[in-house]
Amino acid sequence: MTEIKVETEIAAPRDEVFSLVLDPNRLGEWVSAHRGVSEVPAGELRKGSEFRQALSLAGSPFHVRWRVAELERPSLVVWEGKGPGGSKATVRYELSENGDGTTFTYVNDYSLPGGPLGAAAGKVTSRPAQHAMNTTLRNLKRLLESNESR
Repeated sequence: MTEIKVETEIAAPRDEVFSLVLDPNRLGEWVSAHRGVSEVPAGELRKGSEFRQALSLAGSPFHVRWRVAELERPSLVVWEGKGPGGSKATVRYELSENGDGTTFTYVNDYSLPGGPLGAAAGKVTSRPAQHAMNTTLRNLKRLLESNESR
């Protein structure tokens, strides 16, 4: 598995940050690789909720089926994803209060199919994935701090 971890400080209350990041319909406002969602359940997500997301990384489009594996409002959500060809990902959003703001930690552990070749490809894809995650957290920070999130 390849792990990428990014953290940012956001000048917004933790509840507000959590509400935004847990809404699949708002992913396009901040996730740089996002291209669309489908099969989103009605109402608030809970443990076991699933949806499908279209993404593009380094010009390569793909789909991931996400399931909420863990949920502790408003501090943690763990997503388990299944992508093309047996690829898998586990994404953790950890939110902690930091004064009047929030420390948001985003961890993505993913594996590509193909055994040793897939592991080598994971190392190659880590640079564009790291760039996408950095851009994504800058987008989230800007969105929440500019009050565009409401």
